[in-house]
Amino acid sequence: MIRVGFPVRFKMMAFGAALVIAGAAVVASGLVLSGSGSADLPATASHRTADRTVEFSGYAWVVKSSTTRIGPGPNYFSDSPGNVWTDRHGHLHLKLTHANGRWYCAEVFSKRLFGRGRYSFTLATPLHRLDPHVVVGLFTWNDSPAFHDREMDIEFGRFGRVITLRNGDYVVQPYYHNGNWQEIHQFAAASSTEAFDWQTRAVTFRSSTAVPSVWTYTGPDVPPPPANAHINLWLYRGASPLGDKPVEIIVTHFTFTPGR
Repeated sequence: MIRVGFPVRFKMMAFGAALVIAGAAVVASGLVLSGSGSADLPATASHRTADRTVEFSGYAWVVKSSTTRIGPGPNYFSDSPGNVWTDRHGHLHLKLTHANGRWYCAEVFSKRLFGRGRYSFTLATPLHRLDPHVVVGLFTWNDSPAFHDREMDIEFGRFGRVITLRNGDYVVQPYYHNGNWQEIHQFAAASSTEAFDWQTRAVTFRSSTAVPSVWTYTGPDVPPPPANAHINLWLYRGASPLGDKPVEIIVTHFTFTPGR
């Protein structure tokens, strides 16, 4: 998926070309969530490129990796412990690194499929100071292309702009439908909690530090469950950080509270 204007993202194939067959695999598994709750991730071909897992906030998370440029970005993704790890406090670290002439991004996704409810992410990173080419994503995704992959996003980044007040967005895909995204401004803060409530006919986004702090979407594109939770750190259009230095974020907590 490519946005023209604000912002450009390449999530049409979140894990590379192998994902084309994922929708059929999910349907074949017979796994369907009609409401709240969660279930185990089916062993589909779309996740065989990422064998490493980490434990974070009581859940197992699969670490994404690629040998070619894939979305978003497109970028290279590494499952190295130097790109994704948890510390002695149980906090999750994602890091952009440079090796062998390439920048490597980081992404994890929950091994568990979730349903409707509140998805909450607490970060110990000053998101307002991100490099202009760096993007942090907190979102849901399902490999099945139905319902636009059930993607709902909180993103922080300046998408290549050096000076801008717009450094984030709330989105219910598809972004190009009128009213499906809201610009946000993240103010200076050492930490923040970002969340969204996935309801039957609405999605309510919340932030402890960004403005607007609450935005509710009630349009026609609210998807049905299930979906995985994702956290990623990537480079806009695959460009090197302007600072040409590694970038790290810390996520201290993730919680899922079932809804209706």
